[in-house]
Amino acid sequence: MKQTSVTTNGPCWVELGTSDPAAAKAFYAELFGWRADTDVRPEAGGYTQMHLGDAPAAAVTPRYAPRQPTAWTVSFAVADADDTAARIKDGGGSLLVEPTDVFDLGRFAVAADPSGAVFTLWQPRAFPGAGVFNEPGSLGWVELLTRDPDGAIAFYPAVFGWSVAPSEHYTQWGLAGQDFGGMLAMGENFPPEVPPHWLPYFSVADVDNTAERAVALGADVLMPAYSMPGGRRIAVLRDAQGAAFGVYSAGTAG
Repeated sequence: MKQTSVTTNGPCWVELGTSDPAAAKAFYAELFGWRADTDVRPEAGGYTQMHLGDAPAAAVTPRYAPRQPTAWTVSFAVADADDTAARIKDGGGSLLVEPTDVFDLGRFAVAADPSGAVFTLWQPRAFPGAGVFNEPGSLGWVELLTRDPDGAIAFYPAVFGWSVAPSEHYTQWGLAGQDFGGMLAMGENFPPEVPPHWLPYFSVADVDNTAERAVALGADVLMPAYSMPGGRRIAVLRDAQGAAFGVYSAGTAG
């Protein structure tokens, strides 16, 4: 990931909706060095920003709907949430939550692509999104896992204007020369009950050490640490409540 700040139509924020917010806050604080800052207003619904130093890095929330899974959700910054929502519908996607104002912070919507992968839109006002990217403990990459890669290649560039760099086994997404994420086709190694989804990767100084510490804190390893072409290491983990996330060697090169 070359992105180092919020970019319109790029990833700007990640939120964890979880069955046990207290346990999740403790786990990620220990793993990434985050500090929890919970909005105590009743209308905020227990929303907690997680800070890396003084910079907002992510959020942890309760599950707000009975059928909501425990999972991370990726948000994309947009200039106009209503206009982007219309493009999503035109492209065959759907809106789970129509564009809605969030205090004076911004305007958001919850959407799904045509295959069902959920993501959110964020039209920033007082709150732009994450204040740090690609440093240890912050968002470093976002990845779409889907059973319809051709459909995704048609959908996302039409909605967000992304560039597409396909290769034999992987596709990268980019904006203005900055790659920020990718796409992996879900093969037979993914159980049928696993839906298409967006997976956040957090930058860390040492992938192997972070994976070991995560396991000691109660996480499971979904994909052991390994080196990608070029030497960068990644791993995929699952926290004790069931939310999957990745860890990724920090840095903006490649």
